[in-house]
Amino acid sequence: MREGKLILIHGFSNEEAVAMMRAVKAAAPDPGEIAFAITTPTNLEWKIKDLVDQVRFEHEYLKENPPDPKKGISD
Repeated sequence: MREGKLILIHGFSNEEAVAMMRAVKAAAPDPGEIAFAITTPTNLEWKIKDLVDQVRFEHEYLKENPPDPKKGISD
C-alpha cells in the first residue's frame, strides 16, 4: 500500500466537500501532500487498502504530471 496522507469524504454535498478540502489545505503545513477522495458507488465496494492505494497513486501521478490549465477536459 502506498504511503501518504488521505482524507476520505462521504455524505457531503459537492459544495461542502470543496469547502472542507479548502479548509484542510489552508490549515495544513504541507497541503500538497494530502490526497482527497470522495466516495462513489463503485469505491464504496472496495477494500480500504485498495482505495487508499488507488487514490495515492492518482495523487502522485497528478503531482508529477499536472494537467495543462490551458486545455479543457474535452480537448
